Amino acid sequence: MLLHGAMDRNTAFARCTRHLHDLHTVRFDRRGYAKSASLGAPTIAGHVDDLIGLFDDRPGVAVGHSLGGVIALAAAQRRPDIVRAVGAFEAPMPWVEWWPTKSAGGEAMSADTGTTTENARDAAERFMRRMIGDERWEALPVQVKRDRRAEGPALLAELRSARSEPAYDPTLLTVPVVAGCGTRSREHHQWAAQELARLVGSGELFVIEGADHSAHVSHHADFAAFVRRVVALAQ
Repeated sequence: MLLHGAMDRNTAFARCTRHLHDLHTVRFDRRGYAKSASLGAPTIAGHVDDLIGLFDDRPGVAVGHSLGGVIALAAAQRRPDIVRAVGAFEAPMPWVEWWPTKSAGGEAMSADTGTTTENARDAAERFMRRMIGDERWEALPVQVKRDRRAEGPALLAELRSARSEPAYDPTLLTVPVVAGCGTRSREHHQWAAQELARLVGSGELFVIEGADHSAHVSHHADFAAFVRRVVALAQ
C-alpha cells in the first residue's frame, strides 16, 4: 500500500511503481484529495480506518510519504497482524516540542482563522507555495490551482488531527519500520526520520542521496529501493 502525503495524490507514485512491477502495489487517493475529494475530510484515525479496510485482512506492508507515513505507522500500531512492516518517508511529528511552527503545515494552519471555505482554500495555497515555491505555483494552470485550493478542508482537517495528539507511539510499534529521508531535505524532516528510526525497536534509517521531501517523484528508482527494503523486512 502506497500512501501519499498532504495535498498530494496517488499519481505521484506512478514512476516509482514502474520499478516495482513484480510486486502487487496499491496506490489510491486518500479521502479528501483528487478522485476521493468528494468523500470528505476525516481525521488521521479516519484515514487509518480506510487503510486497514483496504487491506481487507490480507497481510502486507504500508509505505507512506510525509503524512501518509504517519497514517501507515498508526495503522501498524493498531493492526500489526495486517500491516507487517512500514516505510515512512519523512513522516512529520507536529506534536513534539522541537517541530518548527513555520513548517509547511504550520504555514497552512496560520491561515486557519475561521470556518469559511475561503480560509481553507487560502490554507491549501499557503501549503502548496511552501512546498513547491511561489514560481511553480504561479505557473500552474488556473483549473489546477482551483482544484488544489478546493482541497483545503481536507488539509486542515488532517493537520488539526495530527496536532491534537500523537497518532502513534514509536516505542509501541512491534513491526519493522524503515524511516526514510533525503540528504537535501529540511533539517526537521531529516531529524524526524532519524528520531523514528532511533525510537522504534526494530527501526532503521534509509537515506536517499541528493533527494529532498519530494524524493518519491524526483528519485523514483531510489524510492522504489526504499519500498523494496520494507518488503524484504516483512518476509
